[in-house]
Amino acid sequence: MTTSEFDSYRPPEEPRRRRRRDRAGTDTGPGGSSVNRPTGRRRRGSLAPSTADGGREMAMVPEPEFTSTASDSAANSYYGRPIVKAPPWDERVATYLVCGGIAGGSSLLAFGAQLTGRDLLRRNARISALAAAGVGSVALIADLGRPERFLNMMRTVKLTSPMSLGSWVLAGFSTGAGVAAAAEMDRMTGQALPLGPLRGMLRAAESPAGGLAALLGAPLAGYTAVLLSDTALPTWNDAKEHLPFVFVSSASIAASGLAMITTPVRETGPARTLAVLGVVGDVVATRVMESRMDPVAVEPLETGRPGWLMRWSERLAIAGGVGALLGGRHRVVAALSGAALVTASAFTRFGVFYAGKDSAKDPRYTVEPQKRRLAARRAAGITDDSITTVR
Repeated sequence: MTTSEFDSYRPPEEPRRRRRRDRAGTDTGPGGSSVNRPTGRRRRGSLAPSTADGGREMAMVPEPEFTSTASDSAANSYYGRPIVKAPPWDERVATYLVCGGIAGGSSLLAFGAQLTGRDLLRRNARISALAAAGVGSVALIADLGRPERFLNMMRTVKLTSPMSLGSWVLAGFSTGAGVAAAAEMDRMTGQALPLGPLRGMLRAAESPAGGLAALLGAPLAGYTAVLLSDTALPTWNDAKEHLPFVFVSSASIAASGLAMITTPVRETGPARTLAVLGVVGDVVATRVMESRMDPVAVEPLETGRPGWLMRWSERLAIAGGVGALLGGRHRVVAALSGAALVTASAFTRFGVFYAGKDSAKDPRYTVEPQKRRLAARRAAGITDDSITTVR
């Protein structure tokens, strides 16, 4: 027998004694004592508790009972812990959502101004697009913790990942917006930028760069909605079919509002038109989204801090749209209306952001919509796509 030096540390073991079995169904233990034993072999699977029909599974966890408060329902339903884990995102990510909408909408306005010869609107919209993209990128990198983490996302392209595609959209948009804004700033400073022979190249690349930024503007404004709804958080996931429309319309009112603040009224005609259309789209898209969501999953959007933000977002959007339509040619009214529109867009995105995170805290928002969807599939005769076997 092979031993090692560590065997000396083992405590001594008592010698084992072999039991003798007789034919009468008893074991002979130490000292000749008899121990009764059942005859025959134990049937396989007899340790499991028997059921009435002999083969169905038994539910080992009781049905959840929800109460009025999130803390009580969590304690009564899932051992005091949430079913889904909310992402560790804070207000920096919500700031990125807002800035992405402003940047994307502003690039579209700048391209329209480029085509129609509105120089001031084009300049202000291009600079606004670059500034918003820059602030959003800083907020995103600050949330990641280290700049190299953003660079790591650029190593591959994954077509099924909203985050991977969004990273490339942001990089391409920032490049186009940066070139176009650099040309504007060079003109503003009287060609004081030390560009040298690069100035001619900048002038040649200005228009294509503005077109590139406009092309990627709508994806930049809307991909964050796809990113949120691709998670397992109940409110975000339940709004996946309509949230991109809400974010794109919200981006249009933010960009048009900012243009109405920064640009003289003689050139803000396209911005006022976009503001009115954006307000209609924003209100309709939000109402449709909330009406078609599950009645339980939509609750975080209607209660608490998210509910307050969403209600005031609609009020400010309507006020800003009416101001742009009726008084947009007056400088002060245009500026106030624009501020209302920018604030409304920010409230929408912060409200959606907070609602999604709140929906992860209460298991009720996860369990009840799932049970409702399962009941609907069973009522439709679909029973082969569910993992639930206990009824």
